[in-house]
Amino acid sequence: MNLSKIIFAIALVGMFYSCKENKATEKMDAGKRTALTPMGHAEEQLTLLLKEAEKANRIPRTIDVDGNVHWTKEGFDWTEGFFPGSLWYLFEYTEDEKWRLAAERFQTLFEDHKNYTSYHDLGFVFNCSYGNGYRLTKNEAFKDIMITAGDSLMTRFDPTVGCIKSWDVDKGWQSERNWRFPVIIDNMMNLEMLFELSELTGNQKYKETAILHANTTLRNHFREDNSSYHVVDYDPNTGKVRSKQTAQGFADESSWARGQAWGLYGYTVCYRYTKDQKYLEQAQKIADYMIHFKDTPNDGIPYWDYNADKIPNEPRDVSAAAITVSALIELDGYSAVAYRSAVDKILSSLASDQYTAKIGENKNFILKHSVGSIPHGAEIDVPLNYADYYYLEALMKYQKAYSKPN
Repeated sequence: MNLSKIIFAIALVGMFYSCKENKATEKMDAGKRTALTPMGHAEEQLTLLLKEAEKANRIPRTIDVDGNVHWTKEGFDWTEGFFPGSLWYLFEYTEDEKWRLAAERFQTLFEDHKNYTSYHDLGFVFNCSYGNGYRLTKNEAFKDIMITAGDSLMTRFDPTVGCIKSWDVDKGWQSERNWRFPVIIDNMMNLEMLFELSELTGNQKYKETAILHANTTLRNHFREDNSSYHVVDYDPNTGKVRSKQTAQGFADESSWARGQAWGLYGYTVCYRYTKDQKYLEQAQKIADYMIHFKDTPNDGIPYWDYNADKIPNEPRDVSAAAITVSALIELDGYSAVAYRSAVDKILSSLASDQYTAKIGENKNFILKHSVGSIPHGAEIDVPLNYADYYYLEALMKYQKAYSKPN
């Protein structure tokens, strides 16, 4: 590890033990700023974003083509849980009630979506928001909302296929693909809420469904090199695979970067709740593919697709890096294989000026240079609220995994 990464690691290890007692030392006289810790920087940046969100009473998602804040849709938006989730992490970090109140305010904007059965992303939406809220406050109303959302998600499980259906195919661009029961690797991320609900309620139906989905995905989504297809379409009548394709990657046989991160994170979570060795082994295989891929840049921030055709002249995807490093920190605690050096490399890159916006810039999002979907021409080289969320999560995990009080 080079000197800059050692310094970064030391700063992270110390940031929680200095923040509450020495906040004033992060600033010079007359308001001139010295270097903030990564979490301190995020706190100041999201303080500004929160003010804008409160004025609009809407949830920020990204920046539009005109450089303005793009808010989540008025209806269901799979990213709507990430902003309140980020606020919950800041509440955990600072213990400042303003973040708790703000998180509660913004998650109520989509509370009624707990009843939606037409979307698979209920785990993203409700575990990141209400799940963190319940973890930190033990508010029983939050748990009840999660249970309702979990029951809604369970309606999308098909026992013949052995998976939770990702997209409905009767409308939109999905209807043009000739899919019948598409399952995307992203759906591994919705299992965490189901596992957690079995822990909270004692009802094993949620965990059993999550395991069935994880096992079916393990059988069908991965190539010999442990990279993942994005979409596997099933015949709902027989459960057989109809096709393996992409929706957001470069090509059907390419490795879409965020998809690899979803798989890594998902199987790490599966191991957390089950201690099934096959999930740990799969997470390790995915991690090794990503870390040792021949065209992975030296700073650890991947191109939007590992096999895009114009590398190195392709956009990076910071969101993929943030998800990856959050998963790697947890995986490092389970695995005999050490991932700490990869963690420090990615986190130090994310915290650098290359990827972290200056205070007041980037429309007050924390991270720059993420990619939503290049095939759809959407959200290219912009901030994304889920990149910020998983970055904050990674910083919190880092402190818990590696820090020791003085």
